[in-house]
Amino acid sequence: MCDEVAKLLQDRMVPLNTFREMKKLRPMRQIEVAETMIAMNRFSWPYAKSLVAATPQHLLTSEKRKTVRGLSDEQIEHMEREATNIDREFRMIEQSYGTDHLDLVLATGYLARMTENVRVVHHLARFHPELLAEFQRIVQLREAA
Repeated sequence: MCDEVAKLLQDRMVPLNTFREMKKLRPMRQIEVAETMIAMNRFSWPYAKSLVAATPQHLLTSEKRKTVRGLSDEQIEHMEREATNIDREFRMIEQSYGTDHLDLVLATGYLARMTENVRVVHHLARFHPELLAEFQRIVQLREAA
């Protein structure tokens, strides 16, 4: 197990079988799998086993051909391609999350200030009551969090 993975998972409850499964992966793939497990908050051995099964052959430590009971070579290759696509999409979402989160915090802050202004509230209540109700709901959710 590479040091970075150990640091990533040190505060998590991870079964020993999960670590044994991850040792089948090359270090960079171990890091990707650990990050995926953290993001999904799933550290079980079956989940690790599925991530290893979806790993392309060249990212495994052993040279022997990967076999998954009940799946043909074509099914394994299809699963590897799909896992690569999902991983790519997940990374893109993860990269935009910070910006999206900041935008959301700023927008909810603006709505909170806006709903504190009596004149704005009266105008919205008179001409756009459905918007006022939605804005107030968003502010309440923000305050509850």
